Amino acid sequence: MDEVKKLLEGFAEEAADGLPPADIDADIARGRRALRRIKRRRRVTGVLCVAAVSAAVLAFGQLKWWGGAGDAPIAAGGENESSVAGSAAGSTEPSAKASEGPMSLFSSGVELAANQQAWNTIGCTLAPVGWVAEKPIAADRVVLAQPEMRTAEVAAKVVLERRESALTLDGVRVTDAAGKRYHIGTLAGRLTGQVQVSGQWLLVEAPAGDQAWTDETVRQFLGSCTIN
Repeated sequence: MDEVKKLLEGFAEEAADGLPPADIDADIARGRRALRRIKRRRRVTGVLCVAAVSAAVLAFGQLKWWGGAGDAPIAAGGENESSVAGSAAGSTEPSAKASEGPMSLFSSGVELAANQQAWNTIGCTLAPVGWVAEKPIAADRVVLAQPEMRTAEVAAKVVLERRESALTLDGVRVTDAAGKRYHIGTLAGRLTGQVQVSGQWLLVEAPAGDQAWTDETVRQFLGSCTIN
């Protein structure tokens, strides 16, 4: 600091005439204050940098902990919180099982209901709603039609038949249910299903072109039938 004071005194002696005399001590005091301010700023900046690095490390560690090994970290306020909030809000509602009523037998537009009719040697506990057996009923064949039908075309009706052997279906899909194996495919373009019962085969042909009949409809209908 003495060297700085001597340097300033030298500058003051060489100053141009007419200027006020230099206050060396005041200049040195101002310089010391400036140096202290610079040191304080450096200390504050260093502390802030350390704090920022520490916060980043802690945040990364927390994300790793929440995410678990191999999982992508999930930021706070993301999907986890939304799902938790949704679960909490939905907890006041009755459960899905409690709100369910009796099992519906609707199957893509075709409703199967309890059957009260006797169909000769073929008996089914279910039948498609709105379809009735045409009379007379043959021993091994039942034809179901809607009352408003004015056609004799069998392809537009439901045919239930007992056979000694299975038919060859196109695009066969095999399904096992309740101890039975159902073969469902197409026969002459009609959705058809067949299942073996008591050593014989029961076959159901759905109406041609009726998209309301599905594999599940045919399977449920066949599954309710027996050979008397």
